[in-house]
Amino acid sequence: LDLPRGEERELVVVRDHVYELDGEDSRTLAAVGAFRVVPEHDLDIGHGTLEHLRDEGLVETLDLGDDERGLTLTREGRDLLDSHSMHREDEPSQAFYACVSREREVGHDSNLYATYRQEEARLRDEHDGLEIRRVVLEQDLKRDYQEFLQEHNRGRSDSDGRPDRDEQEIREWAREHDLPYFDGQVHFPDYRIEYEVDGRDHHQDVELFTEHYR
Repeated sequence: LDLPRGEERELVVVRDHVYELDGEDSRTLAAVGAFRVVPEHDLDIGHGTLEHLRDEGLVETLDLGDDERGLTLTREGRDLLDSHSMHREDEPSQAFYACVSREREVGHDSNLYATYRQEEARLRDEHDGLEIRRVVLEQDLKRDYQEFLQEHNRGRSDSDGRPDRDEQEIREWAREHDLPYFDGQVHFPDYRIEYEVDGRDHHQDVELFTEHYR
């Protein structure tokens, strides 16, 4: 992100809005935006940072139960990240999210950032010079899959909306995207970490199991 990284707050302009951000503000917004909802206690930041981001209208809180609060981006927060995103032209960019789209899964999704920190630490211990490229959530992987299924229907007025991919095509798509296919369907992780080591691309899929896992 093309955002402040130091300890002093700097002015950041998004269309007709001006915000004041420092490095901790920027990193907090990026983490919250990438994972949609993050518990406050998982961020390891000062209360002043949270209050400042709320005062700026970039984040909002939600109740996670058991006296826990979570952070999500406001639409203004997401717009700020999207407008200051830097990525290679031949690579997809990091997606950022505002608000919560599936309230019934907040309890599960709010634990994903903690698992990411564990996986990131493990990967950095195993690989010198590792560079995280982006995190891809389950819904984005599924969106790519749906686009593949509906590719032949796109733009056709006579389409009934049903995909016409056969099992072999679906198996091949799953293989190309390094996703498991069994029981007649493609299975998706909670998220995928895409990273680079010595100029080579890699990824790590992560699935969180909880006591209520179905």
